[in-house]
Amino acid sequence: MKRLLPAVAASILGLVLAMSSTTDLRAAEIKLVAGGSLAPLLKELGPQFEKASGHKLSIHFDSTPSIIARVASGTPFDAMVVPVDVFNDAGAKGRCAPASIVDVARVGYGVIVRAGAPKPDISTADALKQTLLAAPSIAFVPASAAGAYITSVFERLGIDKKMQAKTKAESTPVKIAPAVAHGNAALGVFLMNVLVAPGVELVGPFPAELQKDLVFTAAVAADSKVADAAKALIDYLRSPAAAAAFKAAGMTPG
Repeated sequence: MKRLLPAVAASILGLVLAMSSTTDLRAAEIKLVAGGSLAPLLKELGPQFEKASGHKLSIHFDSTPSIIARVASGTPFDAMVVPVDVFNDAGAKGRCAPASIVDVARVGYGVIVRAGAPKPDISTADALKQTLLAAPSIAFVPASAAGAYITSVFERLGIDKKMQAKTKAESTPVKIAPAVAHGNAALGVFLMNVLVAPGVELVGPFPAELQKDLVFTAAVAADSKVADAAKALIDYLRSPAAAAAFKAAGMTPG
């Protein structure tokens, strides 16, 4: 994960300061629910937003199935930035103010190996298939929106049964790269923004015929008591300065 360049961080601060000076929002604690693969980015950007706006973020990172269960059950929150799959659940979507729902970023899938290890061929669907079959172990997070898509790719390639025996299931996306770096898995397969880390090297993205972007969507809770502050956070995540941070993390803004 690349750290934000000073110029990018400074521009983010300037934008949010300007926003704060024109909106007269009282300082608030914003309960944010976020997809687990956004943890590195939001841990970098969150303090910048807090410092500039005076608001405080309380972030709960989780997988898509757990987010759906949490939100649909009525657990209080003020804003969410989650895989768009969450909004396929009527109960979860119903907790959000409809006019506030907006896409903020998207990212594709890729493969990593341990730093210094040979990089296998994944340039075509058949090459990726042979690489996956040859690998003794593969780390990803099956219980997630991204994991569900990866599993569907295994099915398309006709190797899903064989992959079950090789899978090293991780509990959160940020554990995939360390598992590969420490030799606990030969390959890491997931969203590319969480695959850039010490001790590993990116083999490359999925071949075009198997590639798909996972969209991250934001919304304000319909019953939030700090809706203005929650909206300010989402506006910040859609700002040009924040877009630079998304790009630095290997994601496409919007």
